[in-house]
Amino acid sequence: MKKKNLKNTIRNIHLWLGLATGLVVFIIAITGSIYVFEEEIREFTQKDFRYVGLQQKPFVGLDRVITAFEKLSPKDPIRLIRMEEAFPNATVEITTKKGAAYYFNPYNAELVKKGREDWLAIVEHIHTSLLLGKTGEFIMQWSVVIFVIMLITGLILWFPGQMRLLKQSLTIKRKASFKRLNYDLHNVLGFYASLVLLVTALTGLYFAFKGVKNAASFFTGSKLSQGKAVVAPKPAQIDPLAVRYNKIYTAAQKQYPGAISSSFSVRGKGELRLRMIYPYRWARKQNTFFYDEATGAMLRSKLYADFNRADLIEATNYDLHTGRLFGLPHKIVSFFAALIAASLPITGFIIWWKKRKKKPKQTVRIA
Repeated sequence: MKKKNLKNTIRNIHLWLGLATGLVVFIIAITGSIYVFEEEIREFTQKDFRYVGLQQKPFVGLDRVITAFEKLSPKDPIRLIRMEEAFPNATVEITTKKGAAYYFNPYNAELVKKGREDWLAIVEHIHTSLLLGKTGEFIMQWSVVIFVIMLITGLILWFPGQMRLLKQSLTIKRKASFKRLNYDLHNVLGFYASLVLLVTALTGLYFAFKGVKNAASFFTGSKLSQGKAVVAPKPAQIDPLAVRYNKIYTAAQKQYPGAISSSFSVRGKGELRLRMIYPYRWARKQNTFFYDEATGAMLRSKLYADFNRADLIEATNYDLHTGRLFGLPHKIVSFFAALIAASLPITGFIIWWKKRKKKPKQTVRIA
């Protein structure tokens, strides 16, 4: 009897948490499934402005590109600069704090295209914040926590009481009634996708909560590094922004050559970050440098050569979350798992609705 009561309690937890967060889980899953193939979608749909004709010329220089941008938009501060060194003909992308995006020819700094952040960037913002800023981030973060609880309680509910029923729990009866088919789609597909979804959800929580990062550090027996502090002398004079960025980028390239992708991003508290990614197989090889945005003086650096176990987890987490870690097969599995995740609130709601509408049988009294 106690075992039955426990299972009913778990079933109620699973049900009401699902009803409370179903819409948010659906949005997270659908946007996540799209973003799995972000690279391929951009490659297919944005080739006309992300690349120019290949030429036997060197890069024109970041200072020239930024100067060209400043002439076009002098009052809109830069938020992000992205360069793809693996492709010499890839345009240099500059995104502003107001959401405008500019793409410049790497050979002559001419403008190739001006527009807004692309729809995939909007998909990412919906995925992480519902376009509601900090409030949306809070909703998303705790919805993922609830989703993890639902996955665990779902697995408990799925597990058959008797081993002879195991095959039945692993099979979808396609010729059954709609009610039974819907039940199987929820239970069976949910089970098959559960491991991938747990990994995806937990890696998402790694981004969201410092406590999850601390837990990962604890289990690895190492502490996540913030980088080595650098005591750099204050520059005698402060260079213009374009010159400042170019000096930083050129010096980093010279000291740590071979990057396939680099990006500048303006962070809070007047900090500028340069991230350089190098060819890698598993854990992402990236050197990250932090500078005073106003002066260009280096504050600290974090090199992949110095990564400890906690740093390796951090470097692997993004690719594990987005399905990139094991190449195309991993992306395909993550894509279908995300679609199943999107279906679970729907099939779960139908199960609840059918039970709710079911009228209790009338008993006939015998006089």
